Amino acid sequence: MTAAPSGHRSSDEAGRRSTGEAAGHQSGGRAADQRSGGRAAGQRSGGPRQEAGYRAGFACFVGRPNAGKSTLTNAIVGQKIAITSNKPQTTRHVIRAVLHRPDSQLVLVDTPGLHRPRTLLGERLNDLVRQTWSEVDVIGLCIPADEPIGRGDRFITGELAELKAKVLAVVTKTDLVDRKRLAEQLLAVSELGDFAEVVPVSAVSGHQVDTLVDVMTGYLPSSPQLYPDDMLTDEPEQILVAELIREAALEGVRDELPHSIAVVVEEMIPEDRLMKIYADVYVERSSQKAIVIGARASRLKDVGIRARQQIEELLGTRVYLDLHVRVAKDWQRDPKQLRKLGF
Repeated sequence: MTAAPSGHRSSDEAGRRSTGEAAGHQSGGRAADQRSGGRAAGQRSGGPRQEAGYRAGFACFVGRPNAGKSTLTNAIVGQKIAITSNKPQTTRHVIRAVLHRPDSQLVLVDTPGLHRPRTLLGERLNDLVRQTWSEVDVIGLCIPADEPIGRGDRFITGELAELKAKVLAVVTKTDLVDRKRLAEQLLAVSELGDFAEVVPVSAVSGHQVDTLVDVMTGYLPSSPQLYPDDMLTDEPEQILVAELIREAALEGVRDELPHSIAVVVEEMIPEDRLMKIYADVYVERSSQKAIVIGARASRLKDVGIRARQQIEELLGTRVYLDLHVRVAKDWQRDPKQLRKLGF
């Protein structure tokens, strides 16, 4: 990777259940590369499980930005796989998280939020979303309980109507509203489109999370398991680590800055009981670089502390984290820079 100008270093979120049995839905987009992948945690499987009645397949949550998709994915899997932020358009990579049950395997595909693109990066993220939609068995349209239905929700609902996947409506963030407001939102959502189910859920409190999983797995096709036992994600460690660093960098910065931050992990070097990680944090302008670093490198130091704690939990080992802030001018609009940064 071509190095940008030198920078500063720091070490250191009551389902309306149908009364009939959910019918399995076959999807034609079960690409081979979705079955293969990176690190598997504690693979013990000697072969694919295929008991009678076993279901396995792919599902994704969609919706406008900041609808709670990544938080819900993490809540279902029970471990942090996708990064979250109160800033919209946080997710940039398609990450597959695997939930293992005795009778099923649900592979959740976390995607960016569909939005009106203003940059080449935005166009590529939207392409990722639409490609994922065509390859999954079940789609959960996430609509926050505390926000009125808008043009974005209607637009996405119209797009989903053209797909073969089973489409559910998931009313998220129910912990933020009272029963009256929730009932009004459930009615409004049910009138929005022809959904197989409408399920209210709170990823924060855990309310109805298991119910949502029951509904989603009911629509998966009969299939042997797709991933080995105990594999939580097929995403390479370096991508997960980079995302955790970016999440930490998103905290406490201006509203416009998160979209300008990208992270690339250059090296991960295991040494005895320590993992040495060298990563570059990219921004688009020198003024943004100063914001990320902070006075006397205070903000960058905080980023390193927060990220290192999350990475150590992910990897299960002590971590030495070396962060380097670099400027890649207007990288969101530059095809060459986008390729270098993994987009």
